[in-house]
Amino acid sequence: MPAKPTILVTRKLPPNVLARLARDYDARLNDDDHIFDTDELLERARGCQAIVCCSSERLTAETIAGLPAEVRAVATFSVGTEHVDLAAARARGLIVANTPDVLTDSTADIAMLLLLAAARRAYEGERMMRENAWAGWTPTQLLGVHVTGKRLGILGMGRIGQAVARRARGFAMEVHYHNRARLPEALEAGALYHEDPEDLLKVSPFLSINCPATPETHHFLDVRRIALLPDGAIVVNTARGAIVDDEALIAALESGKLAAAGLDVFEGEPNVHDGYRALPNVFILPHLGSATHETRDAMGFKCCDNLDAVFAGAAPPDRVA
Repeated sequence: MPAKPTILVTRKLPPNVLARLARDYDARLNDDDHIFDTDELLERARGCQAIVCCSSERLTAETIAGLPAEVRAVATFSVGTEHVDLAAARARGLIVANTPDVLTDSTADIAMLLLLAAARRAYEGERMMRENAWAGWTPTQLLGVHVTGKRLGILGMGRIGQAVARRARGFAMEVHYHNRARLPEALEAGALYHEDPEDLLKVSPFLSINCPATPETHHFLDVRRIALLPDGAIVVNTARGAIVDDEALIAALESGKLAAAGLDVFEGEPNVHDGYRALPNVFILPHLGSATHETRDAMGFKCCDNLDAVFAGAAPPDRVA
């Protein structure tokens, strides 16, 4: 019986995923779930034919160049690939695959949670209850922003953006969007396309950020572009933290230019800008977009499917490099 391929699993994945990996591979696990630095990653990868990594590991060009020659493939437990230098991977002949599709709905659910929580001042209300500070109902207590029937701008109309749009229509919201390319009419489902993303901002009292993190979108939402939003707008981000300029967003929330924000992702996470913590009008979550049992299992099984294909001599279904 041929020996099982040896793979390095950089983080503690869900039990069902680890069970499948242990069944089909000689899996080297990270039982205490600490984050490897580059030296430890390269050392642990010795003798491995593949790596299952997460966005917490930075596979830079230098790191990829230092990988042992026997490493053939990387399966990242994520849709985003900004933590992997794909050009360096291609140059080395390293196969890279990700986990698209399976986290679409769970992330879109979180986007709507953030939108509603930010608009209806959920953080302030929940804190009032936990601190036993509620003195009873009053006609003007914690008045928020009505969601139903309002206009929602979606920046990035890929799988997740489209799923957010479907949920928003359940609240009778009018959907506008910007995308790198206009969608076919059937996928637009009545949403209005803006070729210029800045034109989208001008008509978006609600804005959901769902575009990928790229050099072009780095700090896209800065001081100048926030000024284009309607006064009292609400911003939601479930994409990547680096798309937002934290200083600019915090200043707009403090000044009242923006009514509120809902954030699930942060630049430099798990480090979060301290300015957010003191603001009552920002609803923040610790990157929960894909955090359901079903979704995380499906992501892990995608990693397994991609590795199975590699070691069977076939093309991984979700290859990105």
